[in-house]
Amino acid sequence: MAQVKRYVALDLGAGSGRAIAAAFDGKKVDLEVLHRFSTNSTSMLGTLYWEFPSFIRHIKLGLSAYAGKYGCNPAGIACDSWGVDFGLLEKTGHLLANPVHYRDMRTNGIAEKLHAVIPARTLYQRTGIQIMSINTIYQLYSLVLANSPLLDKAVSMLLIADLASYFLTGTPVQEYTTATTTEMYDAEKMDWSRDSLLSAKIPPGMMPEIIAPGTVIGPLLDGVASECGLGPTPVIAPGSHDTASAVAAVPAEGEDWLYISSGTWSLMGAELTSPIINDATFSKNFTNEGGVDGTIRFLKNISGMWMLQECRRAWEKEEGKASDYDSLDRAGEAAEPFARFVNPNDERFLAPGNMPERINAALRETGQPEAREKGDFVRLCYESLALAYRHTAQTVGELTGRKFNVIHIVGGGSLNTLLNQLAADAAGMVIKAGPVEATAFGNSLMQAVALGDIASLAEARQVVRNSVRVSTFEPSGDRDRWDEAYSRYLKLL
Repeated sequence: MAQVKRYVALDLGAGSGRAIAAAFDGKKVDLEVLHRFSTNSTSMLGTLYWEFPSFIRHIKLGLSAYAGKYGCNPAGIACDSWGVDFGLLEKTGHLLANPVHYRDMRTNGIAEKLHAVIPARTLYQRTGIQIMSINTIYQLYSLVLANSPLLDKAVSMLLIADLASYFLTGTPVQEYTTATTTEMYDAEKMDWSRDSLLSAKIPPGMMPEIIAPGTVIGPLLDGVASECGLGPTPVIAPGSHDTASAVAAVPAEGEDWLYISSGTWSLMGAELTSPIINDATFSKNFTNEGGVDGTIRFLKNISGMWMLQECRRAWEKEEGKASDYDSLDRAGEAAEPFARFVNPNDERFLAPGNMPERINAALRETGQPEAREKGDFVRLCYESLALAYRHTAQTVGELTGRKFNVIHIVGGGSLNTLLNQLAADAAGMVIKAGPVEATAFGNSLMQAVALGDIASLAEARQVVRNSVRVSTFEPSGDRDRWDEAYSRYLKLL
């Protein structure tokens, strides 16, 4: 029997985090959640901050749980997270301030101000990254315009996953896949865009060395290892962007597939070998983010389960109790189909707040009937998302010149059978759903690649296929009704 190796995947999501043990026997991986925690944010004096020190505390609790259960060192440790948000370090290596949440209001109107200095088309030509107000460059430019003293004191900027790895190793490096999400990485020069940084008056000197996914960052700091009951253990950069890790674990073969990493956001696109940066991709606002093994994640960021999550929070506040998702899905399934739609990416839906009222305001403005019952909102959220998937699938086909037959949905949203079926119906394509823990699979398998236990991305995907069962959703009838709904949806864009 092959020796089992265990890796620890530290997965930080913009809502919850997990420490997961991944046991690899040479053919398949079994995942075990060691510790689960909330990645909380707090508003102070009008600024929404991540509670980053608590992230580190819970990471240590996860590592301690591993040591307590297995009594030995893992083969490796790696951290992934969402992109764009960052922390700044001063010259002694300490964190200057808690990272600010990408949904904070400080970037309101900042994109337009930066584009007066660097035209949007110029930025896109350099980076290939979708213009979004949450991107790191706009967050940093807001500090420039505010004459923030943080920029004078900062010697290093690290995005969330790499910031966590820094506090585990003491080594400040930026992994490639997260670096590309900043809109400050030059896709042609394959380094930080010095021209953009200088034009925006963002200090180039605080940009750290960029490393490839599958790089060993360094050993676990002695103090952290001792505190957690571990010995010397390599800390590895996986695809540090959670979507890069998730896409690495898509159990696909061939090239006729699209992916959706489904959660709070739905990140939908194709895997390419080189970026596509031209007038058409700029006008469609498609992004070329870095992937593992030299790949490009050519994708669109779609506001995924966020609208429904915010509706649920509003209902909980109003009623004093939470609505469970199973009952909400049943209500959505029973609600009238094709009654109303919104554009999920309308910026009015980006910030936290009273989402039901915002949705109804959008419906009133477009002459559609307001949603009254919870099921109406659920049906609207899911059908709007399914139509957004159809539009994105068609656009990816047009921009790449390729034909796609299958959509792989991975991540937590792959469990949503109602949304999966609606997506298959809307797009007229087969949906393959799973794995749920795609990010943890991709994180741990890139550790295996870094340590020579797996040879390639193709081999890693075979391991995923050996390890999970995938659910299949075939398109059903009602093509005429979906076509009519799609024509109505397009008028909202």
